[in-house]
Amino acid sequence: MSEVVICRFTEGDVQGVIDVILPIQREEFEIPISAADQPDLSDIPGFYQVGSGDFWVAKIDGVIVGTIGLKDIGEGQAALRKMFVAEAWRGREFGVATALLQGLLAEAKGRGIGEVYLGTTAKFLAAHRFYEKNGFSEIGENALPERFPRMAVDTKFYRIALA
Repeated sequence: MSEVVICRFTEGDVQGVIDVILPIQREEFEIPISAADQPDLSDIPGFYQVGSGDFWVAKIDGVIVGTIGLKDIGEGQAALRKMFVAEAWRGREFGVATALLQGLLAEAKGRGIGEVYLGTTAKFLAAHRFYEKNGFSEIGENALPERFPRMAVDTKFYRIALA
């Protein structure tokens, strides 16, 4: 099996990112959303790659199979966004999700981020288990920082401290 390579997003990755994210949102989870409904996807450098934030892709044999974003929200806090792994590449045997998350957390800590928050939908049950296994704790919406970028579809929220 080919190795998973985590790379910092570049402009040439735009279509690959959309090709991973949209089918998961629309077909797998039946969320009626388009790329146009997600302005962060049309300007990943301007939305994510500022301050202590960034955006990474997971590639296998040069093909994007996963994505993850870190949005700097100030005061040593960040939001984890756009973590998606193509269905064919999920599971412990491939390690794509773990590589993406561990890479993001290491980078965040190295950049002085002390806390990472995330929001997800109630439908993403496997994601809930994954985040909890990786040290995230569920929190109430009222415990989110004021600057946290809430998405309308998010109903569950998590936090991890990187002390």
